[in-house]
Amino acid sequence: MKIVVIGLGNFGSTLAMRLTQMGHEVIGVDKDMVKVQLLKDDVTHAMCLDSTDIHSVKVLPLRDADVVVVSIGEDTGASIMTTALMKQLNVKRIISRAISKLHVAVLEAMGIKEILHPEHETAIRLAKKLNLPGFVDSFEVSSDHNVIEIIAPQSFVGKTLLDLNLTRKYNILVLTTIKVKSGINILGIESKKRIVNDVATSDTKIYDGDILLIYGAVNDIKRMLKDEE
Repeated sequence: MKIVVIGLGNFGSTLAMRLTQMGHEVIGVDKDMVKVQLLKDDVTHAMCLDSTDIHSVKVLPLRDADVVVVSIGEDTGASIMTTALMKQLNVKRIISRAISKLHVAVLEAMGIKEILHPEHETAIRLAKKLNLPGFVDSFEVSSDHNVIEIIAPQSFVGKTLLDLNLTRKYNILVLTTIKVKSGINILGIESKKRIVNDVATSDTKIYDGDILLIYGAVNDIKRMLKDEE
């Protein structure tokens, strides 16, 4: 995909670099030349311009872009103005970052359907990590149900999902297992690689260090982890 990321602070620059590493064509944009220079070797293109100026943004390939991410952080006015210009220029898909409830309300009033809350989401994930032993990451399906990654409890090791029977005992479904392998990258630095296995079946065996990708109600997951402490 061709993706334009506007706003190259910590969040925007990390997003732009990661998307580039995934093979996407990424154009990073910021009005701060220092930020542009820092990123220019890590994305497909990096451009210094004022995204609140319609004449400046018209030089961007917005018509060809699959997605424009407005990741501007603290300057709410610039974020709203930039998003408004993207709407005016009929960008196919706009994803905007919001840093307050009022910011969200304005974006929603503008008709933006995809709104990012990175600080809010990070806080929620940290709360879950502190609340659930072995928590790695999660995706919220509803207010009660999550898809969660947890480190397999020691009591699971060596057993199959049929042996564990988590669906009957806790109303929890194991979707797959993930292994983390250590290796050396091209820079000679030790790195971790996640290997996602096939969809789990009753014959799937749990090994030491496995990460389980599970679906269920948060209370049921907590009950399972407490039982297996």
